[in-house]
Amino acid sequence: MSSHQAARSPSALAGLTIGALGVVYGDIGTSPLYALKEVFHGGHVPLTHDNILGVLSLLFWTMTVVVSFKYVLLILRADNNGEGGLIAMLALATTAVSHKPALRRGLMLLGLFGTAIFFGDAVITPAMTVLGAVEGIDVYAPQYHDAIVPVTLVVLAGLFAVQRFGTSGVGKAFGPVMLVWFAALAALGIPKIIDNPHVLTAVNPIYAIQFCLHYGWVAFVALGAVVLVVTGGEALYADLGHFGKKPIRIAWYGFVMPALTLNYFGQGAMLLDRPEAIKNPFFLIAPSWAEIPLFGLATLAAVVASQALITAAFSVTKQAVQLGLLPRMRIVHTSVRDIGQIYVPFVNWGLFAFVVVAVAFFGSSSKLAGAYGVAVTIDMTITTVMTFFVIRFGWRYPLALCLAATGVFFVIDATFLASNLLKVAHGGWFPLLIGVGMFTLMLTWKQGRRLLSNKLREDAIDLKSFLGAVFINPPTRVSGTAVFLSAEEGVTPNALLHNLKHNKVLHEQNLFVSVKHHEVPWIGFEQRVEVESLENDCWQVVLHFGFKNEPDVPDALKLLEERGVHLDEMETSYFLSRDIVIPTIGSGMALWREKLFASMHRNAAAAADFLHLPTNRIVELGSKVEI
Repeated sequence: MSSHQAARSPSALAGLTIGALGVVYGDIGTSPLYALKEVFHGGHVPLTHDNILGVLSLLFWTMTVVVSFKYVLLILRADNNGEGGLIAMLALATTAVSHKPALRRGLMLLGLFGTAIFFGDAVITPAMTVLGAVEGIDVYAPQYHDAIVPVTLVVLAGLFAVQRFGTSGVGKAFGPVMLVWFAALAALGIPKIIDNPHVLTAVNPIYAIQFCLHYGWVAFVALGAVVLVVTGGEALYADLGHFGKKPIRIAWYGFVMPALTLNYFGQGAMLLDRPEAIKNPFFLIAPSWAEIPLFGLATLAAVVASQALITAAFSVTKQAVQLGLLPRMRIVHTSVRDIGQIYVPFVNWGLFAFVVVAVAFFGSSSKLAGAYGVAVTIDMTITTVMTFFVIRFGWRYPLALCLAATGVFFVIDATFLASNLLKVAHGGWFPLLIGVGMFTLMLTWKQGRRLLSNKLREDAIDLKSFLGAVFINPPTRVSGTAVFLSAEEGVTPNALLHNLKHNKVLHEQNLFVSVKHHEVPWIGFEQRVEVESLENDCWQVVLHFGFKNEPDVPDALKLLEERGVHLDEMETSYFLSRDIVIPTIGSGMALWREKLFASMHRNAAAAADFLHLPTNRIVELGSKVEI
C-alpha cells in the first residue's frame, strides 16, 4: 500500500505525519541551533533593538515564502508518479522539453550538477548539525571546549558505523524524537515571548524591508546566514514518495513552522533583554535545570537530521546508478519488507571521510556556516528553474502564469545564492569542490558509456542474422537455460561469441536480455517484460525498470512463465561480458577523462550485485574494447 493510499485513514495519516517530522524535517528542524546566532556572528550586523526585530522578520518571511509558499504549495504539486526529488524533477523537465533537444541537454547538465552538489550538502549537514549540538558543551562547561571536536567525531563515527545494520529500527524512532524536539522548541520560546511580547511585532514584514534598506550591502551579506533557516527545504520534495503531500503539509503547518517561529522569536525576545546571550542563544534560552536534557535532546535531533541526509544520499546514489549516471556499486538491502531500506558501503564511508575532514578542518559551526548555504541555495535555484519548464511545457500553463509562479521564487533563490557565493573563499569552496568532483565523475561516466556503447555497436553483429547462421549447422545443445545480458537489444552479446568459441555448445533455451532504465520512478509488472521469439528456443527479452524500481532480473524473468517460457532456477546460468576498456586519443573526451572512465569501469561492482543475479550461476567472459 502506498503512502498516498495509507493516508486516507486517520490513524495512518497521523502515523505518516509523525514520521514526516523525523525524516522530512530533521534538517530544517535543527536550524535553531545556529541560524540566528550566525546572522550576528562576526559583528557585521550590530546587535540593536531594531536589528533584532528586522532579522527575526527576515527569518520568519524567508520560511514563509521559501518553504510555505514555494515548496509546500507549489513544488509538491510537481510529483513524478507520486515521487519527488531533484532526479524526479529532472525526469519531468527533460520529458517536457523532449521536442527541444538543445534545451533538453542543457537541463540535463543542470540537473546533473544539482544532483552532484547534493552530495556536498550530504557532507556538510551531518558535520554542521552534530557540531552545532555538541557546542552546547561550550555554554554549559566552557572548560571542556577542546572536547567539542573529538566528541563530535565520536558521535559521527557511531552514526556511520551503524548504517550497515539498516535504518528501519532507527527510522521508527525518528518521528517521536522530533515530535519531542519540536515540542521542546516551542516550550523554550513561549516563556521568553510572554516576558517580552513586543518581539511579536517582527511578524510585520516592514521590519525586514527596513533592515534591508537601511543596511544595504551588509544586509545582503547577512542573507547568507538567513538562508540557514530553510536548509533542508529540499527534503520536503525529495521525501514526497515516502509520505505523500498531505502528511508533509500537515506536519509543516501544524508542528514545524509554529515550533520554529516560537523558538526563533523566543531567542529574539531574550536577546532584546540580554544581548550578551548572542554567544549561543539557543542553549542560553533554556532554564538551568533543563541544560543537560536539552544538550542530550539536541545531540539526538542532530543525529536524526544527519541520518535523514545519509539515507537520502543512499537513495540518490541508487537512482543515479539506475539512470546510468554512476557506475554500478554494491547496494545492500537491510530490510526484507521495505525496499527503500538500503545501505551503500562505498557512499557511506566516502561521506564519513569527507565529514571528518570538514569537522577537523573547520572546527566550529560558525566556520562551517560559511560552507553550508552554498550547496543548499544552488539546489534551491535549480529546482525553481526545473519547475518552470515542467509547468510551462509539461502542464502547458500560460507563459505569463508560469513566469509569475516561478519568477518571484527565482529572484529570491538567486539572491540567496549570490549572497552565499560571497562565502566561497570562507568555506563555500568545500561543498563546491565535492559537487564539481561528483559532476565530473557523473558526466565522465555518462559520456564514457555512450562512447563505449557506440564502439560496441560499430563492431556488433545482428543477433537474428547470427542465430540464423548458427542454426544452419547447429552446435551441440546442452540442458538448461542460458541468460545472456546485453546492453543493446538485437545485438549479439560478446559472451555468446566467447561461449561458442571456447565451449562449442548452446543451451536448450537461450534468453538475450537487455535491461532498460527509464526516467520515471515506477514501471508496473504489466509493462515489465517485452519478449520476442527468435525461434529455436531463443528469445529476445527487454526488461523495463523505473529509477525507483528494484532491478531484480531473476524475479522479472519469472514473468516469462505467462509467455510459455519455463525457467528452472537451478538450471539457469547467466553469461556476462566483462569488457576491459582501453583509453585511446580522439574519442571525444580528454585522455585523462578516458582514463578516469576506464578506471571507473574496471572498478565497478559485479552486475550480480546490482541486478540480483545468483553469484553461483554467473559465467563471466571478457574482451578488450578501445574507446
